[in-house]
Amino acid sequence: MRKQPGYAILLALTVVAAVLACVTLLPVESHPTNAIGYRSVCTWAPWSTLILLAAAGASCKMRSRFFKTR
Repeated sequence: MRKQPGYAILLALTVVAAVLACVTLLPVESHPTNAIGYRSVCTWAPWSTLILLAAAGASCKMRSRFFKTR
């Protein structure tokens, strides 16, 4: 059974948001200290990480709701 085109878009959005959430916490020496207390790729970590994880969860929930298997 072939999935609809919107399924692939929402799946890609879920994967990209989850990967970017992980990237925001990677340590980097050249950036200022973030809210957690160490230097990471994103100076707004952990808030940006939580927002990206929420976006990944929301797109996953939308994908499961709109494209249920019958």
